[in-house]
Amino acid sequence: MQPERIVSLIPSGTEMICALGFEQQIVGRSHECDYPASIQHLPACTRPKFSTVGTSAEISARVSAVLRDALSVYDICTDVLEQLDPQVIVTQSQCEVCAVTLSDLQEFACDVLNTSARVVALEPNVLADVFTDMQQVADSLGVPERGVELVKSLKGRMDAIAEKTRSIPDKPTVACMEWLDPIMAAGNWMPEIVEVAGGANLFGEAGQHSPWMQWDALATADPDVIVLMPCGFGIPRARQDIAALEAHPEWGALKAVQSGCVYVTDGNQYFSRPGPRLVESAEILAEILHPDLFSFGHRGSGWEPVYT
Repeated sequence: MQPERIVSLIPSGTEMICALGFEQQIVGRSHECDYPASIQHLPACTRPKFSTVGTSAEISARVSAVLRDALSVYDICTDVLEQLDPQVIVTQSQCEVCAVTLSDLQEFACDVLNTSARVVALEPNVLADVFTDMQQVADSLGVPERGVELVKSLKGRMDAIAEKTRSIPDKPTVACMEWLDPIMAAGNWMPEIVEVAGGANLFGEAGQHSPWMQWDALATADPDVIVLMPCGFGIPRARQDIAALEAHPEWGALKAVQSGCVYVTDGNQYFSRPGPRLVESAEILAEILHPDLFSFGHRGSGWEPVYT
C-alpha cells in the first residue's frame, strides 16, 4: 500500500520523493527543504541549534561547538512531527551537519509517534549510493518500477557526459572547495562528478567525508581550475566569503586565480545535495571545464566566473 503521509527531513530525499511522483503526499519537511518551491509552504519538522547568520568562519565555529556537545546540529520539532503522524520518514545517516541523526529520529519514532512509521535512512557516500538511495525510496513508497526508470534516466544523462569527456587527453586539474573559511575540499561523490565532467580531481576522495585543506597543499598542487561550492550557500552568499580567500597571500599566486579560472557555484542547490540534480551538477562542471564541448545553459543560475 502506498503511503498517504510522508515527511522528508533531508532536501535530497524531498527531491527524490517528488521525482518519483509523490509530492502531494509530503506533509512535512526539514527547514532546509526548498526544492521544488511548491513544497516550501509545508511545516518544518527540524530547526538548527545555532545561528546561521554570519561569516563562514563564524558558522564553522558554531557548528564545531555544537558537535562537541551533541550528535547533530539540528533539533526535531517533536510537536510538529507528532501532529503530522507520518507513515514514512525519510532522513539520512551520512552527515551530522546535513540532518538530524538517525538514532535521534528512530528513538522519537518509537517513543513519541508510537506508530509503525517507516524510517528510510539514506547513506550517500559515493555516486552509486545516490542511485541506490533513490531505488530505496521508491521501494519504500511501493513504486519500485518508478525507481528503476528514474535511475536509468539520470544515469543515461550522466553517461552521455562521461562519454564525451572520456577521450580528452589532457584533463584540467581541479580543486573543488566545499567551505571557504577555513578551506575544505569536496569529498564523497564529488571526485566522481569531477571525473565525469572531464577534470582531474586534486583534493578529496570518493567515499570519504570532505577533508579540511591546508593552504600550502593548495599552493603546491596549484590547480588549473578552482570551483567554489560552499555547502548550503547559493551564489550570492558564497561570493560574500571570497574576500576571506583573497586575504591569504597564497591566493593571488595560484595559477587558476591568475588565469581567471575560478568559478563560484550554487553548492546548496546542486553539489552538496545528493539527489536527482547531481546530474545538473555534472553538467555545470562540464560547462566550466569544457565550454567548447558543453552548453547546458546553467551559467548565471548554477555557476558564474569569479573574475571577469
